[in-house]
Amino acid sequence: MNLRQDVVESLTLKNWTLSFAESCTGGLISSQLTELAGVSKVYKGSVVSYSNSVKADVLGVPEKDLQEHGAVSSVVAIKMAKGAKSVLKTNVALSVTGIAGPAGGSVEKPVGLVYIAVVGPDFEKVERHIFTGSNGDQLSRHEIQLASSKRAWELLNSYLSKN
Repeated sequence: MNLRQDVVESLTLKNWTLSFAESCTGGLISSQLTELAGVSKVYKGSVVSYSNSVKADVLGVPEKDLQEHGAVSSVVAIKMAKGAKSVLKTNVALSVTGIAGPAGGSVEKPVGLVYIAVVGPDFEKVERHIFTGSNGDQLSRHEIQLASSKRAWELLNSYLSKN
C-alpha cells in the first residue's frame, strides 16, 4: 500500500476529515490525494495560498507574522495549517510553504527550504527541510515540489499512525 492510501484508511477508521493549505506545492498534494477513489469521505478541500494576501485573508495568518517571520517560516506554516483546519472545518490539516526556486532564495532562506506542518486534535508539529540533490546541488522547482509532497505524506502518515 502507498502512503496516500494509508492516510485515507487511517482517517476513515478515525472518522476524521482532512484539509490542506499549500503554497510552494501549488496544489500538488491535493492532486495526489484526489487521484484515489473514495477520498471524498475524508477530504474536504484545500487552499492554495500562493500569495501572502491569501494566507492572511483566507487562512487568517496575521500580517505581523508574515512581516516578522516571512511566508517561509515555521510560524506561518503552523498558522496556515490551523487556518485550513478552521476554514474547512476538518479534524486534521497539513500545510506546506517554501521556496521552490529557481530564484527567490537567500543565504538565510535558500532555494529548497520548505516548512511542513500538521495540526490535529491536541497536536501540532512543524518540520524544516532543505531539499537539495545528493551532492548538495540545487534541485529543480519540480523536484523540490515532489520532495516536499513526499515528506508531507510521510509526516501525515506518521502522525495518524500515532494518534
